[in-house]
Order: sequence, then C-alpha cells, then structure tokens
Amino acid sequence: MNFSDPSNPSHVAIIMDGNGRWAKQRLLNRIKGHEKGAETVRTIIECCREIGISILTLYAFSTENWQRPKVEVAALMTLLVNFLKSEQKKLLDNNIRLNAIGQIERLPKNVRNALHKTMALTEKNNGMLLNLALSYGARAEIVRMVKDVAIKVREGIIDPDSITDDIISDSLYTKGMPDPDLLIRTSGEMRISNFLLWQIAYTEIYITDTLWPDFSKDEFVQILKNYQHRKRRFGKV
Repeated sequence: MNFSDPSNPSHVAIIMDGNGRWAKQRLLNRIKGHEKGAETVRTIIECCREIGISILTLYAFSTENWQRPKVEVAALMTLLVNFLKSEQKKLLDNNIRLNAIGQIERLPKNVRNALHKTMALTEKNNGMLLNLALSYGARAEIVRMVKDVAIKVREGIIDPDSITDDIISDSLYTKGMPDPDLLIRTSGEMRISNFLLWQIAYTEIYITDTLWPDFSKDEFVQILKNYQHRKRRFGKV
C-alpha cells in the first residue's frame, strides 16, 4: 500500500481481544497470552509509525478488568511496567509520544510511576501519539464529563444553553484529539465493550476473527486498504 496515501486513517483505535483464548487453545496459562499479546502491540505500534498514522489508541485495561482474578491483574500490571520500561528507547528513537487515558489514579503506584516517567520522557515527541487506555471505561468517562460540565454551569462559567459538542469533547480524556477514523476489534466479538462511546459516533468499524496475539502487520495493512475504499458520509448523502 501507499504509506503516504491521504486516504489512510489519521486516528486508529483498537480493542485488543483474545489473549486468554489464544492461551487456552494452546493449553497455556492466560498470562502467556498477555505476554504474546504485548509482542503484537510492539509490531502494530511500529507499523503505525512506519505508515504515518498520527494517533493510535489501544484499549489495554478496562474498568471492568479490575474484576478479573487478582493474580491475573497483578501479572498484567507487572507486564505493563516491563513494557513501559523496555519501550522507552524505541519511543524516543521513533519520535512517539506516550499518553494515557482513563482512571490512572486506580493503577498501582509502581505502574503510575513508570507511566508518568515514560510520558515525561516522550512529551516533546511529535511523530505519533500513542494512547494507552488504562483503567478506562467510556461510561465512567461520560459521568466524569457530566460532573465537570455541571460544576462549570453551577459556577457560572458555562450557560446551559451554550453547551455544544465541542464543550462535551473538551471535558473528555481525549480533549484536543480528533475522533478515531477506524476502530478495529480482534477475536470476532461483535460489541464495543464500553470503549470511546462518544468518540466513535461516526468511526468506521472492522471486526476480525483473529485473536490479538496472532494479529499481524499484513492483516493490519489489509484492514487499512479496506478502510480506504469505504465511503464516509457522516449522515450526509
């Protein structure tokens, strides 16, 4: 494909699903699936940077994921810390800025420390923005937004009649970012799973049966080619 093609999406969001099933199919511990999935994350980040995708948002850990067994959650947090530490040099070398969206305050202190350190190290990078959705839930994000707007109305900063889409968007975690052009979900599940509910109102959606650990650069490129042939009307004729 033509990596400089202007019909490429500017912002790609991915629901990375299927790590556990990938491990189960191979009679492995679920953590092995998450470890393999982390390798896929690296591959897709590199591919997006190579192609020229401006923003990549990865659904890494949801608010609902806190309900998983404590052993699995702890292993995921350890994997996240190791990933952040190991990828710092690559992010710097490839001019990628790291950002996080979600209830970051709920993450363990060592995870928050590693996250903030990597974000600070990469804050001046402008080649690509990598969003990690961590302890993220779209309903919680919308509740947070409503409270923020309500406070501004109460304090007289905003007139209720002047509330617009832009005011709502400016109170979300993704403030200042364009909405995703393309949402990819792996593992074949036909649901959004509480991800970017406001932001994906007119996002193109692609569902693949491939489990996340098996998701490849070649398949990603094929999905981008599929996107290039779609007609985005945004409710118009």
